[in-house]
Amino acid sequence: MSIMNARIPAPRTRITRTTRSTTPHRSEAENRLIDAAGWDLTRLFVTYNAAAYDGHDAAAVEVMRARYGENTVAQTTHLSILKGIVEAFINPFTVVLFVLAAISFVTDYLAAAPADKNLTGSVVIVTLVLLSGILRFVQETRSATAAASLGKMVQTTIAVMRNSDTVELPIDQVVVGDVIKLAAGDMVPADMRVLKAKDLFVSQSSLTGEAEPVEKRAGVHVGQAGERELSTPLDADNLVFMGSNVVSGSATALVIAVGADTTFGQIAKSLGDKKPPTAFERGVNRTSWVLIRFMLVMVPVVLFLTGITKHDWMGAVLFALSVAVGMTPEMLPAIVSANLAKGAVAMARRHVIVKKLDAIQNFGGMDTLCTDKTGTLTQDRIVLEYSLNVAGHPDDRVLRHAFLNSYYQTGLKNLLDEAIIDHADDVELDGLDRGFYKVDEIPFDFNRRRMSVVVADESGKRQMITKGAIEEVLAVCSHVDIDGEIRVLDEQLDEKVLATARRYNNEGMRVLGVAQKTNPRPPAAFSAEDESDMVLIGFLAFLDPPKETTAAAVDALHQYGVDIKVLTGDNAAVARAVCREVGIGVSGMLTGNQVADMTDDQLDAVIADTDVFAKLSPAQKVRIIAALRRAGHVVGYMGDGINDAAAMKESDVGISVDTAVDVAKESADIILLEKDLMVLERGVIEGRRVYGNTIKYIKMTASSNFGNMLSVLFASAFLPFLPMLPLQILVLNLIYDISCTSLPWDSVDDDFLRRPRNWEAASIVRFMLWFGPTSSVFDIATYLLMLWVIGPAVIGSTWAAATPAAQLAFATLFHAAWFVESLWTQTLVVHNLRSVRVPFVGSRASWQVYLLTGATILGGTVLTFTPLGRLLGLTALPPVFFGVLVAISVLYMVLVTAVKRVFVRRFGDLL
Repeated sequence: MSIMNARIPAPRTRITRTTRSTTPHRSEAENRLIDAAGWDLTRLFVTYNAAAYDGHDAAAVEVMRARYGENTVAQTTHLSILKGIVEAFINPFTVVLFVLAAISFVTDYLAAAPADKNLTGSVVIVTLVLLSGILRFVQETRSATAAASLGKMVQTTIAVMRNSDTVELPIDQVVVGDVIKLAAGDMVPADMRVLKAKDLFVSQSSLTGEAEPVEKRAGVHVGQAGERELSTPLDADNLVFMGSNVVSGSATALVIAVGADTTFGQIAKSLGDKKPPTAFERGVNRTSWVLIRFMLVMVPVVLFLTGITKHDWMGAVLFALSVAVGMTPEMLPAIVSANLAKGAVAMARRHVIVKKLDAIQNFGGMDTLCTDKTGTLTQDRIVLEYSLNVAGHPDDRVLRHAFLNSYYQTGLKNLLDEAIIDHADDVELDGLDRGFYKVDEIPFDFNRRRMSVVVADESGKRQMITKGAIEEVLAVCSHVDIDGEIRVLDEQLDEKVLATARRYNNEGMRVLGVAQKTNPRPPAAFSAEDESDMVLIGFLAFLDPPKETTAAAVDALHQYGVDIKVLTGDNAAVARAVCREVGIGVSGMLTGNQVADMTDDQLDAVIADTDVFAKLSPAQKVRIIAALRRAGHVVGYMGDGINDAAAMKESDVGISVDTAVDVAKESADIILLEKDLMVLERGVIEGRRVYGNTIKYIKMTASSNFGNMLSVLFASAFLPFLPMLPLQILVLNLIYDISCTSLPWDSVDDDFLRRPRNWEAASIVRFMLWFGPTSSVFDIATYLLMLWVIGPAVIGSTWAAATPAAQLAFATLFHAAWFVESLWTQTLVVHNLRSVRVPFVGSRASWQVYLLTGATILGGTVLTFTPLGRLLGLTALPPVFFGVLVAISVLYMVLVTAVKRVFVRRFGDLL
C-alpha cells in the first residue's frame, strides 16, 4: 500500500456536541450529520437503530423510510410541459412583441382595404416570439439532464446488515439507521457515520474537488485545537458521503442521511431548481418595461391630440398605433440574436462552446470571476517540486532514495508515488533500478503512515528506505544527515526539521520525509520493528502546479476590470500559495467555518474585501455567489467538478473547463475545450463587443424614435394635417431597421472594451431624454421650412390659401420631406452615437455599417422619385430641399457631437 500524505498536525482536540447547532444556513440533515459526528455509539444506536450491529428488521426499515425518505437523488418537482411553455413565452419582452403583432394585425389586415390586406408583419413578429420562447423552454428543461446525470452515478449495490445477515441491496433500498459494510472499491451509498474502520481512505473529489484521498476513522470526530464545532459535515473525519468512493481499507458505518438529504442529493436538487435570472435577462426585462411605459404614455397623448385637431378619430387611431410601432425597436430580437450568434461563432473558432447564447453577453458584463482551484487554475495533478536534504538544499540523493522506495513497493501507487517516478524520469534517473534489486518491503500501514523497502546493490550492500508523513518518519529516526555529517537527532534538531516542513506546508506543498538505514538485519525477519534507529536524509515537497496560462489569464482579466475570487474546498495554505503564484491578491481570506457562522448580512459586509475562500462546501460556494450578486456584481463561476455544478447554476455565467466531469459540463453555459485559459480574456472581449453593438441599437433607436414622437406631438398640435401617414411611419421604421442590421458586425472602441458593461434601464432613459429632443429640434426646423418657405414656393401658395387639391399636394410634399429628413438624420446619427469619439475621424465604423447606412440613405431618397414612392403617398422633392437637407444634417451632427461631449462629462460614459 502506498504512502498517504499528512500535514504537520496542530494539537488535536475531541469535538463533542450535546445541543443542536444554531449556525445559519444549515439544513436539518446537516445538523443530524454534525450531531452524529460528535455522539458516542450508544447514543447513535438509540437514535437510529435499536438493533445495533444486527441491522434493521423489515418493520424498522419501513418506519425509517417513512420518516426520512427514500435513498434516491434528483427528486425535484418538475414543471408541467404546459406551465413550462407559458413561463417561457410570457415575459415583458415577449409582451412587447405580442403587442406589435396585434398592432400590425389591426393596421395591415383588419383596418386595411380588401386589396391591401397583408399579414406579413404579424407573421414575422409571431415567428420571432415563437423562436424566442422555444429557445427559452429548451434551456429551462436542460437542468433535468444534469440532475439525471447525478442519479446515474449512484446506481449500484452495497452490503447491508438486515436481521443479523449481510445482504447485497440496491442502494435505493438503503434507509437511515442501516448498518453498511464498506470495502475498497465501494461507492458510498449514503451519508454515514463510521462505526469501525481499518485503514480507511476515501476519495471525496466528487464533493470537494480535491484528488487526494482522505483518511476516515471510527470514534468521535477529532478536530484541530481551538475548533468549537464542525461548520460543515465534510470536515468530519468520521463521516463518509454519498458519491465518494473507498480507495482502500474497510469499514462498518451507520446511515444518517439518505437521498435528497445527503450532501450529494442537495447538489442534485439544486441542479433541478430554476436558474435565477441572469444580468442579461434582468436587463432585457427592465429595458422592455421602459419601452412599454413610454409607449403607454405617448400613444394616448398622440391619439388625443390627433383626434381633437384633425377631427378624424379612426385616422387618429391608426396613426397612434403606427406611433406605437415607431416607439418600439421591433428589430431588437433580431439584432440581439444576430449579435449573440456572431459572438458564438467567433468563440467557436477559439475552441469555446457556447451552450446558451445569452451567456456571451453575461460573459462581457462579468466583473467578478469566481473560480475553483483544482483543475481550473491548476493542472489537477501532483508533481514533485523539490527533493531537499535536511539543510533545505536540493539533493539528488534524496530523490534517488525516494525513487527506489516508490518503484519497488508492490502496493497501489498513489499520486505521490507516480509524481516521484515521473520526476525521476524527467531527470533521467529511470535506469537507477538496474543497479539494485528488491530484498523485501514493509507495507504501508495507516497507523504508521509510512512504508519501507529494503534494496541491495550489486555488491550485496543492503539499505532500508522509509518514506512517509514527516512526523511519523521522525518517530523512527535517531540521527539526521546534515550535509554529509551524521548527527544525533535531539529536540532542537527535531523542531528545526518540523519547522522546515511547516514552511513548505504553508507554501501550499505536501511534504514527506525520507530516511534510510544501512545493512539492516537479515531479510527473513523484516517487520515494522526494523523501522528504528534510522537516519533522516531529507524531504519531498509536492505541488499541484498552475496551468501554464493561468498567470497570464489572471493578469489579462485584471486589465479588463474583472476581479477574481478563489472558492476552493482545499485548505487555506494551499489556496494562498496557488494564488500568490498566479498573481491573485490575497488581501482577505475566509474559511468555510467562518462562512458557516455568518448570516447573509454579515457575509454581504465582508464579501467585497475577501479574495480567497477555503475549505468550502458546495452549498457555501452558492451562498458566496448569491452574496456577490446581491451586491450588484455580474458573477461568473469556473469549475470542473460535481461540487461546482450548483455554483455554476447560481452564477450569471457558468464556465467549465476541458477536463470537467459530465455534470459540470451540463450545468455550464460555456465550455473551454482547451487548456489555454487566455480564451477567458477573448471571451470577455467578445461579450463586451456583443453588448456594445446591442446597446448601440437600443439607445440610438429608442432615442431617435422618442425624438420622432416628440416631433409628432408638436405636429399633431400645430399642423393642420398629419406630419406623416401611418404607412409611411412603418416604411421609415423598416428602412432604418434594415440599416441597423449591420450593427452586429460593427467595430467597438478599445477603451469601451476595457471595463465591464451591464444593462441599465436608467441609462437608456437618460440617453432618450438627451438625444431625442436634439433630433426634434431639426425635425421642427424642417416643419417650419416646409410649411412657410419651401412648400409655398413649390405649391405656389400657403396652406391656408391653397385649394383642396393644392393642400393635398402640399401635404404630400411635406410628408416626403420629413420622411427623407428623418431618414437622413436617423441614419447619419448612427455614426455619431456609436462612439464617444468624433465620427468618421476618431472612430470609424465597419465597412458593413458604412455600406448599409449609405445604401439606406440613398434608397430612401430615391424612393420618393419612384412609382412605389407615389403608392406610399410620397412625391419627388425639389433640388432646393436637398441643399437645405445637407445643411440641416451637418448642423444636426455638430449639435449631437456637442451634446455628446456634455453628456459624457456629466454621466461618465455614452453607451
